[in-house]
Amino acid sequence: MAKKSRSIYYTAFFLFVAGIGYMIWSGLSQNSVYFLNVSEALAQETPQSALSARVFGIVSDTPIERPQDGLGANFTLEDYENKSQTIQVNYRGVVPDTFKAGSEVIIEGSLQNSVFTAKTLMTKCPSKYQKENREKNV
Repeated sequence: MAKKSRSIYYTAFFLFVAGIGYMIWSGLSQNSVYFLNVSEALAQETPQSALSARVFGIVSDTPIERPQDGLGANFTLEDYENKSQTIQVNYRGVVPDTFKAGSEVIIEGSLQNSVFTAKTLMTKCPSKYQKENREKNV
């Protein structure tokens, strides 16, 4: 009887450890994405599969297209250092108020065939929110 109850504890412990291991593995694999600038994203893209990443760049001066429903934007994202490296971005969602040409943005989504389908769009806060500029204005 003691041998049978011991095997139940070993089995329960093994299942517990396996469950914790799976939760850690799935959490890390879902949240791990590349953080790249535009030129790095273009260099990493493979035609067969979409590259999932966060990409940093500057919104180009080319016209920003807005859908009729008002949600989202289609725009060109330039590399921070090499303005000739660009990606066309398609984003559907609420656009931040600070989004405009020349804004520094981070987009998250997938890149395929030099078109980035973004599911997240974040803009860098304007300099008026930085501490040293607030102190000068006070």
